[in-house]
Amino acid sequence: MQLDEAIRSRRTVKEGFRPEPVPREVLEELFELARWAPNHRMTEPWRFRVLGEESLAALKEAAGPGAFKLDRAPTLIVASYLPSPLPLHADEDAQAVACATYIILLGARARGYASYWRTPGVLRTPYGLAAVGVPHEERVIGLLHLGLADEVPEAPPRAEAASFATFLP
Repeated sequence: MQLDEAIRSRRTVKEGFRPEPVPREVLEELFELARWAPNHRMTEPWRFRVLGEESLAALKEAAGPGAFKLDRAPTLIVASYLPSPLPLHADEDAQAVACATYIILLGARARGYASYWRTPGVLRTPYGLAAVGVPHEERVIGLLHLGLADEVPEAPPRAEAASFATFLP
């Protein structure tokens, strides 16, 4: 799949995932791509944790009644970053990990996988963070759900580029 097609066909898929997890080799390819995300001063602040059975069970326990949403996809990845102590650089670190995360989603799409990037409340609690091994100095930007899906929804209408892009003199 070409990059343009991966960008235009990537969608949020919340259900309908098949049970087979994304193979480790594919995840390693995605992380290899993610490391090429732009990042100021080459800080490489991103951290990605692929949940196994034990960490997923601990996260479900921490999530309580909302735990059923954690069963939507067979592969879950916590995306976080280690921010700089300098406020401007910390903002840049957050943007870098967002870019790296999107690279993972696009790389997954290019390989035929569906995805869902969400930010569950449980990952903003000490219990949720402990369940997935995120230390207090890191910041979580999302939980990635990956897997094969029977169906990927059609694209909703998008604004034309001319509505938000300006060419200045």
